[in-house]
Amino acid sequence: MADELVPHTALGDVAARQLANATKTVPQMGSISPRWLTKLLHWVPVEAGIYRVNRVKEGTSIDVDCSDRDERVLPQTFVDYEANPREYMLSAVNTVLDVHTRVSDLYSSPYSQTGEQLRLIIESIKERQESELINNKEYGLLNSVTPEQRISTRTGAPTPDDFDALISKVWKEPGFILTHPAGIAAFGRECTRRGVPPPTVSLFGSQFITWRGVPLIPSNKVPHENGKTKFILLRTGESRQGIVGLYQPNLPGEQSPGLSVRFMGINHKAIASYLVSLYCSLAVLTDDAIAVLDNAETGKFHEYK
Repeated sequence: MADELVPHTALGDVAARQLANATKTVPQMGSISPRWLTKLLHWVPVEAGIYRVNRVKEGTSIDVDCSDRDERVLPQTFVDYEANPREYMLSAVNTVLDVHTRVSDLYSSPYSQTGEQLRLIIESIKERQESELINNKEYGLLNSVTPEQRISTRTGAPTPDDFDALISKVWKEPGFILTHPAGIAAFGRECTRRGVPPPTVSLFGSQFITWRGVPLIPSNKVPHENGKTKFILLRTGESRQGIVGLYQPNLPGEQSPGLSVRFMGINHKAIASYLVSLYCSLAVLTDDAIAVLDNAETGKFHEYK
C-alpha cells in the first residue's frame, strides 16, 4: 500500500511570533487633538498671577486741532481712564500621578513607564486648557463677548453673507475664526452651493479653508449641541489690542510655558507621586477683538441634479 501523502505546511504567524521581537509604539490616545488655538494665541507672562487691563473711559473725547498758518489757541485735553479696570487671575489645571516604583523599575524598557504616564497626563491637561480657554465661565472666549458683538445666522446654515457680517464686527486685523469641525463642513457646503469654494492656506503643516483671507480653525472644544454650533472670530496680540493668553513663568519643574511637573516623594507603600500643574488664563483687551456667530446649523445638505 502506498504511503499516505502528508501535506506540507509552512511555519505560521502564531508560532513564529514566539521567537520574534515586536516593534512597540508609545501609548496612543484618541482624545488628543492638534490644539491649534493655543498655537495661534499670543502668550503673555504674568509675574504676579494678575493681569490688569487698563482701558480708556468710554465716551472720552480727545480734542485736536488742524490749524492753518495763523497762530491760534490750541485745545487742551487729556485721556481719562476707567477707575476700576478688570483684572484677570490665572487659573490652575492640576492632577497628581501615582506610579509604583516596582512598576517603573521593572517595566521601563523600551519606554519609560513614568515618562509615558506623564506625557499622556500632560496631553490631557493641555486638552482641558484649550477647553477652558473657550468655555470657562470667568475668562473663556464664549463668555467674553459683549451683546453688540454677537450675531445670528440669517437662514440657519452658516453662509458667506453671515461671515461677511461677522468680519464687519472684527474688521481691524481679524486673525482667525474658531469653530467646531462640523461647522467648517457646513460652511463649506454653503460655499459649494453658491459656486464660491473657499481657498485654502497652509498653517502648521495642515491645510485650512479661508474666507476673505481669514482661516477657519477647527476645535472640538467649541460647543456643538442639537445640530448647532458657533463661529468665534478673534484678533490676537497686545500690539493689536486683541486677545492674549496668560501664563505663569519661571515655575519650579517647568516643562513648557505655564506647565510644571514636580516630584512629591515616595510614600511607605513605595508609590512615587508627581504633581502636574498648568497655570493659564485669557484676556480680551478691547471689546471689538472678538465676535461670535450664533445658532449655526450644521445638518443642512443640498441635493444636486
